[in-house]
Amino acid sequence: MSKVRARVHGSLAEKSEYYSNRPPTPLLDTINHPIHMKNLCIKELKVLADELRNDVIFNVSETGGHLGSNLGVVELTVALHYIFSTPQDKILWDVGHQSYPHKILTGRRGKMKTLRQTNGLSGFTKRGESEHDSFGTGHSSTTISAGLGMAVGRDLKGRNNNVVAVIGDGAMTAGQAYEAMNNAGYLDSDMIVILNDNKQVSLPTANLDGPTPPVGALSSALSKLQSNRPLRELREVAKGMTKQIGGRMHRLASKVDEYARGMISGTGSTLFEELGLYYIGPVDGHNIDDLVSILKEVKSTKTIGPVLIHVVTEKGRGYPYAEKADDKYHGVVKFDPATGKQFKSIGKTKSYTTYFAEALIAEAEADKDIVAIHAAMGGGTGLNLFESRFPTRCFDVGIAEQHAVTFAAGLACEGLKPFCAIYSSFMQRTFDQVVHDVDLQKLPVRFAMDRAGLVGADGPTHCGAFDVTFMACLPNMIVMAPADEAELFNMVATAAAIDDRPSCFRYPRRNGTGVSLPPGNKGVPLQIGKGRILKEGERVALLGYGTAVQNCLEAATILDERGLKITVVDAIFCKPLDVSLIRNLAKSHEVLITVEEGSIGGFGSHVVQFLALDGLLDGKLKWRPMVLPDQYIEHGSPLHQLAEAGLTASHIAATALNLIRTPREALFRK
Repeated sequence: MSKVRARVHGSLAEKSEYYSNRPPTPLLDTINHPIHMKNLCIKELKVLADELRNDVIFNVSETGGHLGSNLGVVELTVALHYIFSTPQDKILWDVGHQSYPHKILTGRRGKMKTLRQTNGLSGFTKRGESEHDSFGTGHSSTTISAGLGMAVGRDLKGRNNNVVAVIGDGAMTAGQAYEAMNNAGYLDSDMIVILNDNKQVSLPTANLDGPTPPVGALSSALSKLQSNRPLRELREVAKGMTKQIGGRMHRLASKVDEYARGMISGTGSTLFEELGLYYIGPVDGHNIDDLVSILKEVKSTKTIGPVLIHVVTEKGRGYPYAEKADDKYHGVVKFDPATGKQFKSIGKTKSYTTYFAEALIAEAEADKDIVAIHAAMGGGTGLNLFESRFPTRCFDVGIAEQHAVTFAAGLACEGLKPFCAIYSSFMQRTFDQVVHDVDLQKLPVRFAMDRAGLVGADGPTHCGAFDVTFMACLPNMIVMAPADEAELFNMVATAAAIDDRPSCFRYPRRNGTGVSLPPGNKGVPLQIGKGRILKEGERVALLGYGTAVQNCLEAATILDERGLKITVVDAIFCKPLDVSLIRNLAKSHEVLITVEEGSIGGFGSHVVQFLALDGLLDGKLKWRPMVLPDQYIEHGSPLHQLAEAGLTASHIAATALNLIRTPREALFRK
């Protein structure tokens, strides 16, 4: 059998085995696109929801991905696609990791086995993937803004399609969601906001300190009454009249409307009503009868302005293991559906995230002024470990990264030592606060930027490509990156010791290298702006930044085997640079190559700026930057992404050979 035929045969065999293990779904098998649902009765929709839930469990068990959030929106997804007609109607999912049922119902079921894999389906909604994905949502709290823009654009174009923004899984904690609702209430364009309340956020109801309103027969009846077309049309007429009356009478009429709504709903005024959105809820998000009835009523009434439907769901619904531990089954690796056991690989070392948490705990043991801040990412940043040890010194501010930064700035003003742990890709959202509230005032806030560089299956929405570029351009910021976990411990200690300006350090989404940790897991402050030579050589110097140093060392080993001894340097600091070290490298080598897992404009740009101003680019020195390409790298395996970026050890070695113009054949003969 030829290699091609063998690959095809193997692929068919794998595909056959994949589908043979899938639970039977006779009704779902007939649904290839949303239009195929339109003639189903309510009883059949319930069967479809059960089969869809089983299909989500099966697919995620095979590929890994987000589980709990998707199981919670199954009935809601079925009801939405039953009532609305995409792609004409726009359904936006916020955050996009709750869109797996939507993907299955919109023609992508056959590709679910490729979820989050190289050349496969994205783990989030993506405009380029399907016409049914009206907006890309990898980060949270954006869909009300985007949906409002689509609604206003529709009105300007004279169209009449529906716009539905589904927001949940904590996304309502971000300020942008409230900015968008405030603007929606003012513009008064028709749109529907569905708040998927899965207990990941405390809701702003009339009783702000009380529990989430109950979901049952009474609330079901009230929600149906609130969605009733005559009532809403009457309210719209009253609203138009009060706008014409103006002044004191307008305020009086608004109060009458508020009290009337309170009498009907039993919940009183809500923040959503104050922002100008007509509130309906709470609605049982797993009751298809109620969902279909309410969505049909809301859809049938035009010129009503923005409507918010408060839907209460259970994260992990229908899968006992996910229901009991929604935190452990929010994002999963491959698992056994029968037992819920996840097939986690056990590495010889811990993750950089865990090492950061351990280093910070060690510093906080010795310094009571150290506090930690995260933006609803306690597990992702490792600060859940810090909180377990110091419950009063760890602050979860919700999905509100901008607030996190300025909150940290306020803490610094009072003499505390805040460590603000935020993913590199989420730091993008904080840039104005970092500049104006921290760097301009030289406040000693410490930024720990997790998930720096390529992130594998999460793809371009979560890739930490830009942090070095936008942090190192700030005049007062100290910018560091560890080559290994021991250096990370030392950087945490360094940041804790810096008390006259802000600092930051980045580290990747992977496990450590296995080097020995500092005694007692307590880091030692580094000398600011000093790098270190790891390997002495000649002709070629590799100046690595961060964990790219490991690839430089591997490239040096490749070249060693071919008779070329080169120099490898760990820069440690991007700002301030070790200019003395760089000057010596430039004068004693023919070639200087900077290597970093970051974008154009980062570490390499700072190096060449110095070389140019110091007169070292005189034609004798060949300088080359190796950075992430000027494009977004799609999701896939880490090794595939690194190869696509051209940053593997082999790529580095090849670049060195090309620059010294040594015939490769001569090297291979040695």
